[in-house]
Amino acid sequence: MKMILAIGLGGALGALSRHFMNTGIAAFLKAPFPWGTLCVNVLGCFVMGVFVAAFAAFGNPSQEVRAFLTVGLLGGFTTFSAFSLDAMNLWTAGDIKGALLYVTASVVLSIAAIFLGSFIVWKFVS
Repeated sequence: MKMILAIGLGGALGALSRHFMNTGIAAFLKAPFPWGTLCVNVLGCFVMGVFVAAFAAFGNPSQEVRAFLTVGLLGGFTTFSAFSLDAMNLWTAGDIKGALLYVTASVVLSIAAIFLGSFIVWKFVS
């Protein structure tokens, strides 16, 4: 039961964080390109890299804490289903170049961010 509560609470906090970051970026940039989702996914991957490396370097926290942070918080925060919808919407709106740029940037930057997050912890913290 503790595990379910940890994941649920983390997921709720992650989803709210995603919403506020998405709407904040959209209001600031006023652009049709889904910058908010891109930023959320890259930041979420970076933080996942930091968490995973920190767990390995400093010892794992309890299963509930790990689940709260990774499955719950970051699972609720990152938005791959929203990413897919944004890509489809760009494509079906006729912005094929924008859709391809968005998909490429999301995948490449998110993978780079998880490596960077892990590298920073391994290099400078552990």
